[in-house]
Amino acid sequence: MPIIGMGNVMWIAVTREVSPALGDCELSYVPRTPIDAARAGRQHHDYQRALEVLGCHLVTLPAEPAWPDSVFVEDVAIVLDEVAIMTQPGALSRRAEVASVATLLRSYRPVLAIETPGTLDGGDVLRLGSTLYVGQSARSNAQGIGQLRELLASHGYTVHAVPTRGCLHLKSAVTQLNDDTLLLQPAWVDREQFAGFRIIEVDPVEPHAANVLRIGDALLMPASFPRTRQRLLDAGFEVTAVDVTELQKAEGAVTCCSLVFRAKE
Repeated sequence: MPIIGMGNVMWIAVTREVSPALGDCELSYVPRTPIDAARAGRQHHDYQRALEVLGCHLVTLPAEPAWPDSVFVEDVAIVLDEVAIMTQPGALSRRAEVASVATLLRSYRPVLAIETPGTLDGGDVLRLGSTLYVGQSARSNAQGIGQLRELLASHGYTVHAVPTRGCLHLKSAVTQLNDDTLLLQPAWVDREQFAGFRIIEVDPVEPHAANVLRIGDALLMPASFPRTRQRLLDAGFEVTAVDVTELQKAEGAVTCCSLVFRAKE
């Protein structure tokens, strides 16, 4: 299949269709409300189309009725240029999701893995150049972060642990806008952890708005945060908004619904 390029960069986006059991998802910081799985599926398809428009070649795994959270594929892997690291999700109910994603990723990268007693969710890992910032959260423990550091040392990466508070993952609190700019929720992570980066804070009335997916020079974010989107537009960023309100009820957003990585030429 042809791979669509953005400029000279080729992007692959791995996604998984929405489970009909999405309403039984794990929740930590979001109150449980009824989720319309069919509507979530339609929103997810719009999200997938947005990925394609932004230059990604889409690779989609089928829905898994037994795994409510499995649409959030980001949590089970970290895909870098040299290697893919399969995580050990902090929620026991999610660990069965890993094997099928690992099988797919072996077509693109050598695959390594975090092992118990380590736990690590991909949503806690923010790559900024050759440094991986990893949230110290309920889902990612010291053993998992230490294993990641050891696995990546030979590839030239530094792993830096970052305390979080009041949110599920580090990327609930901070994501990258371009090489030197971050979008950050100061209530959930200290901006001093990212010295040297320009910081744009979310609008105070949109506490969950810090999760934005960067694809090349473009950004994808939930449509439910217009004030923060305007801040990004005013700063000169290209921003595409997509409605993911049903997925947000499952404590999801835009980074967690895909694994986006460069294709090897």
